[in-house]
Amino acid sequence: MASVKENKDKTENIYDKDTVEKQADTKILFKLFRYVKPHRFIFITTLFLLLINAALETAGPFIIKLAIDKYLTPKIYDGFLLMILLFGLTIIFQFVIRYFQQYLTEYMGEKIMFNLRMDIFSHIHKMEMSFFDKNRVGRLMTRVTTDVQTLNEMLSSGVVALFGDVFMITAIMVMMLNLDLKLSLVTFSVLIFLAMATIIFRHKVRIYFNTIREKISAINSYLQESITGIITVKILNRQKRNNEEFSELNNDYLAEYIKTNFSYAVFFPIVTLIETLAVALIIWFGGGQVIKSALTLGTLVAFIQYIEKFFHPISDLSEKFGILQEAIAASERIFGLLETKPAIVSPVNAKILPEIKGSIRFNNVWFAYNPKDYILKDISFEVKPGESIAFVGATGSGKTSIINILNRFYDIEMGNIYVDNIDIREFDLQNLRRHVGVVAQDVFLFSGSIIDNIRLGNKDITLKQVEEAARFVNADKFINELPDKYYQEVKERGQTLSVGQKQLIAFARAMVFNPKVLLVLDEATSSVDTEIEALIQDALKKVMYGRTSIIIAHRLSTIKNVDRIIVLSKGRIIENGTHRDLLKNKGIYYKLYKYQYQLQ
Repeated sequence: MASVKENKDKTENIYDKDTVEKQADTKILFKLFRYVKPHRFIFITTLFLLLINAALETAGPFIIKLAIDKYLTPKIYDGFLLMILLFGLTIIFQFVIRYFQQYLTEYMGEKIMFNLRMDIFSHIHKMEMSFFDKNRVGRLMTRVTTDVQTLNEMLSSGVVALFGDVFMITAIMVMMLNLDLKLSLVTFSVLIFLAMATIIFRHKVRIYFNTIREKISAINSYLQESITGIITVKILNRQKRNNEEFSELNNDYLAEYIKTNFSYAVFFPIVTLIETLAVALIIWFGGGQVIKSALTLGTLVAFIQYIEKFFHPISDLSEKFGILQEAIAASERIFGLLETKPAIVSPVNAKILPEIKGSIRFNNVWFAYNPKDYILKDISFEVKPGESIAFVGATGSGKTSIINILNRFYDIEMGNIYVDNIDIREFDLQNLRRHVGVVAQDVFLFSGSIIDNIRLGNKDITLKQVEEAARFVNADKFINELPDKYYQEVKERGQTLSVGQKQLIAFARAMVFNPKVLLVLDEATSSVDTEIEALIQDALKKVMYGRTSIIIAHRLSTIKNVDRIIVLSKGRIIENGTHRDLLKNKGIYYKLYKYQYQLQ
């Protein structure tokens, strides 16, 4: 299990802060608005409602000004009730407008987040295997969950509300300037202090939120790793050590959030202080103007109300700015991920073959997971249609890499790989992999029923076809003993099934999809009981019949009857022949076989 230091220092992730160049906020927002575009009618309607709400907000103090100047000061009460009625109707209309505006905003936000989550999920599935070697599951989960939720908060209570606040501030400034220019300029003189405070706050919060997103990603990664490896944790009694490491990650996250809260704790009182200063200036200057009869009392009262309404959206903007900064930090990673192009894709005018014969040819193939650190070196061999071969060799000799590059999970550095005399880089990826089936030693089962795990959600495959495939590979024996048979639910990763049962399901998958080329890793048979192993060996013979088969062999006793055996050592082919021929040669295969025989 990775240590906390590794979790903190591992920075190869291609879309986190330390590897993604800073993009301008406007560019990030522009990319986000591409997701708003399909909902532009709702967005425009929401903005229109916000404009109406801003007009209604500014109407209230103006109605009070009229009531004071035209009715209360001169003690004229005819029409005063009309002012009260207008003020009440303004409040009611504001309630209705806010209701529809909030509902439409939330609805649009949820629809956009649905589309964004689907795009991220779909894009992750397009990435090559080396991408997953470099990016931990916890961080990818953070992109789909926490980061998307942060964007939802920005859309539902950030961007749209930001427009509303801007409309409100603009409307109030227009009304104040219209009422009295001098008093407005005196009031606005405090805004320079507010601008300075906002710039400093913006810079600090942006840094903190970027760091916070990294910390939560590290927590998610460690949490996912700890839960997935819970058996190892318990066996090795690592609970205490894991708690200490998680506590360290948690404390790092807490410390960053405390820094952010400190910024808010300083900024908002400053905004309140500036607002109080503005009110004091209004009373000082405006009161003097009222005494001189250069300003009406109603105008002074309206100005005091307007300045309170003026600073409310400013405070709201400051709070929304925090959400906006957090969302932009999340957006940098999300769009960094979405804009990372898969390294392995289908070519233009890719070949799509409905059927293949199944011939395979490796021609001077060189392959490395890391540049120049070659795992396979100048590998050349040919498999004829329907022929079965096995690869054997010590751990690290390159056996499993054969399967990885034949499926184009990774691309080779030099050489060519041909299927039916067509370079696999010319194939459509999905078409290539449809013709190549893999039965791995670590069979992955999804949460769901057995039937769905065999047909992998393909509803075109009927229950009858699934039953026939399971019967053919001997999987029906244990399936029919289950309470719900083929509709029996299996837990995450098939924890309710034994290793052998999962292996039989894997063979059933291979049969139901009927690939022409079969790749098998036989290691799983070493950890099952004799009865299940006999069923697996029988299933293996059946699924290999009539198919081009490549077996990555660990137990040499399982490959005696294959057509050919290829021995790998340090990434090179050093022996090639039948089981009997290789034993006669008394080379490395002979030594491996003799060693395993002595262990039995």
